[in-house]
Amino acid sequence: MSHSAAATQTIDTDGKNAVYKRITLRLIPFIFICYLFNYLDRVNVGFAKLQMLDALKFSETVYGLGAGIFFIGYVLCGVPSNLALTKFGPRRWIALMMITWGTLSTCLLFVTTPTEFYTLRLFTGAAEAGFFPGVVLYLSQWFPTFRRGRIMALFMSAIPVSGLLGSPFSGWILNHFAAGQGGLAGWQWMFLLQGIPTVILGALAWFLLSDSFANAKWLTPHERAVLEADQAEDLANKPKSTSDSLLAVFKNPAIWAFGLIYFCIQSGVYAINFWLPSIIKNLGFSDNLVIGWLSAIPYLLAAVFMLLVGRSADLRKERRWHLVVPMLMGAIGLLIAVNFAANPAIAILGLTIATMGALTGLPMFWPVPTAMLSAGAAAGGLALINSMGQMAGFLSPYLVGWVKDSTGSTDVALYLLAAVIVGGSLLALRMTRTLRA
Repeated sequence: MSHSAAATQTIDTDGKNAVYKRITLRLIPFIFICYLFNYLDRVNVGFAKLQMLDALKFSETVYGLGAGIFFIGYVLCGVPSNLALTKFGPRRWIALMMITWGTLSTCLLFVTTPTEFYTLRLFTGAAEAGFFPGVVLYLSQWFPTFRRGRIMALFMSAIPVSGLLGSPFSGWILNHFAAGQGGLAGWQWMFLLQGIPTVILGALAWFLLSDSFANAKWLTPHERAVLEADQAEDLANKPKSTSDSLLAVFKNPAIWAFGLIYFCIQSGVYAINFWLPSIIKNLGFSDNLVIGWLSAIPYLLAAVFMLLVGRSADLRKERRWHLVVPMLMGAIGLLIAVNFAANPAIAILGLTIATMGALTGLPMFWPVPTAMLSAGAAAGGLALINSMGQMAGFLSPYLVGWVKDSTGSTDVALYLLAAVIVGGSLLALRMTRTLRA
């Protein structure tokens, strides 16, 4: 390559980087905050449990079923919700979903019976179902394949950040409102203070989001041309045999395989999210605020690790080991936590490794199917993969709750979940053996 050609390529690359940097700064912060509250509203029952079970006389199994039944509604409504998003547009549908699930999540403060708990969790799951796969689809329409590792890591770092900020905040709410101010217990205040912001963000989404880059008024003609060129190149590189029909999506064995891998990743994630406060409490800590701060440590390191791995995956244009190694870390961390339960420092180290690995597996997974599916198949395919993964959100917490009620310990359940993650990593090795970023 001549000096002038290299200089031109450098200018073009720098120009593209500037375009995507501006788009990232324009889109990701708001979507990040929305996902932060999405995840917080989904898993804050883990902290509510510390007071809720005694107040309402719920068993561990009732809690596990209530925590998990959310995902029945989520799985049933995942595909139709994502198809509705493509029909009505991301801006309208995301706004409607957020206002609906924020309202339902807030209403958990009125729960008095297991049936009410199950019902609200079920409908909250249904309301949230299209948000995550819809945002994944939305981001794939703005960012080309070779940039999705870091973008997905930025977006999904909202998960550990929700734990990092939400854990001490939830612990503080439980302690501060323990006396029952305003006629509400601490766990009721937690649902109120963490649900209302979601409703507000949903209203803002209506005004701040654009349905696509084609109608984003804030883009310049040059920026729109860059996006069009990169999206066209991505489309040309997709497998030509991929069908756009929904029936073909359900018949595609690769989609089911990726759904199984995602199920294995999520098994570890949800075990950590729903049970981390309880596991730390069982290590000998009783103060809710202390439990909150200790719960924040794994999420802090997971957020940093997630961003570093996402950046590394894009720079090296390598997806396989950037997915598999974090998954194995998740399994190893759970095993360390189980086997060193008598030593709180080592047990928390194990939980930290498990959190870093399991959560980092999430953003490292999604660039793979988004690169494989055509535009028409993506809406149904991504939602189906996500719905399969979210089934772990039902089975994982329910399994842990049932095992704890049966044996008095979570050890056996965590061993089983570690084995599931290892199985998923082996399948991921097989499915990604020919993958190129």
